[in-house]
Amino acid sequence: MSAGRYELRFPGGAGTGEDTVVVDRTEATGPGGHPVYADATGIVRAEISDRGEVRMLATGGHQVPSQPVTARPLP
Repeated sequence: MSAGRYELRFPGGAGTGEDTVVVDRTEATGPGGHPVYADATGIVRAEISDRGEVRMLATGGHQVPSQPVTARPLP
């Protein structure tokens, strides 16, 4: 069973370290059949499998989502 909340870590720009976003499980299912998770704004959306594999989902017409470095389940 998948976690209800994950912390996604994205690579930052030159010398800026990492960016972190917390996402919560939604009722949606992604194209791979796994749960979709979203941040509080709904802008960051990701499909996360029960093995922790992450597929970022575009939420706008010109958005090109980057792939997170890690997805860590949160309590």
